[in-house]
Amino acid sequence: RLPDNVTFEEGALIEPLSVGIHACKRAGVTLGSKVFVSGSGPIGLVNVLVAKMMGAAAVVITDLSASRLQKAKEVGADFTIQVKNETPQEVASKVESLLGCMPEITVECTGVQACIQAGIYATRSGGTLVLVGLGSEMVTVPIVNAAVREVDIRGIFRYCNTWPVAIALLASKRINVKPLVTHRFPLEKALEAFETTKRGEGVKVMLKCDPTDYSP
Repeated sequence: RLPDNVTFEEGALIEPLSVGIHACKRAGVTLGSKVFVSGSGPIGLVNVLVAKMMGAAAVVITDLSASRLQKAKEVGADFTIQVKNETPQEVASKVESLLGCMPEITVECTGVQACIQAGIYATRSGGTLVLVGLGSEMVTVPIVNAAVREVDIRGIFRYCNTWPVAIALLASKRINVKPLVTHRFPLEKALEAFETTKRGEGVKVMLKCDPTDYSP
């Protein structure tokens, strides 16, 4: 049950928020952490929100889309990198340059092979890489690089026991998920809403229904 001060729109975002909570807990984000988030889609953005709330000192995020990176800045990312034709090693070098050091935590939210590779190269020795994005079942990664530098690679599958935490964070206003909603459509324009999502124009696209319009 949602508290009275949590809107239905915020409630609809508890599911992706829960993914960010679980990922950051698995990663061990804490006060002063330097964090690299790969991918600034909805899941990447909630990881930025949660990492900053948990005390991360600096968060750098990457993506192909300039508009999504702008949204990442709005929700608290300290640095952004628009990836074009860089190699994974070059992306890792840019991350280190912006943070002033290699991050101890990387949260990979795309599932793309090159991004997973960049995550391994970017994470400092003894650090943690959490794989959130789901892509191809088989990927090629520099596993020896991770092994000899003792980079812990952890997976997550969505979330576990995070709902009460997510609701409490929204109710206490410790986290603001409202900026994630970029488009709102009435139920009658559901097709337009899905097409907007398909074109990648929004971050979170909401279908809103006024119950009074459908009361018996």
